[in-house]
Amino acid sequence: EVQLVESGGGLVQPGGSLRLSCAASGFTFSSAAMYWVRQAPGKGLEWVSSIGNGGTVTSYADSVKGRFTISKDNAKNTLYLQMNSLKPEDTAVYYCQQSNVRGQGTQVTVSS
Repeated sequence: EVQLVESGGGLVQPGGSLRLSCAASGFTFSSAAMYWVRQAPGKGLEWVSSIGNGGTVTSYADSVKGRFTISKDNAKNTLYLQMNSLKPEDTAVYYCQQSNVRGQGTQVTVSS
């Protein structure tokens, strides 16, 4: 059974940073492309970033490009999202995703 457990969210001021983690199990993590998606209050799911199975091929939504960095540690079966220069519009529940499975999410709130 695929399991994804996100952590690292919280309340941060505009301009601040957070690093999200996603612990994965139940599948061969080193062979899997992974994704971060988010859902802001009252809005639908938004794709944020993707990473290939080897960890070298990445892509980002225009809204986060240059501020967020996705990475994966295949030895630790863990996906990361480093978020810098956070803006209030980044406020959302962030989910990691593998294929069509998402974790429970972690709340990120950017507010002064």
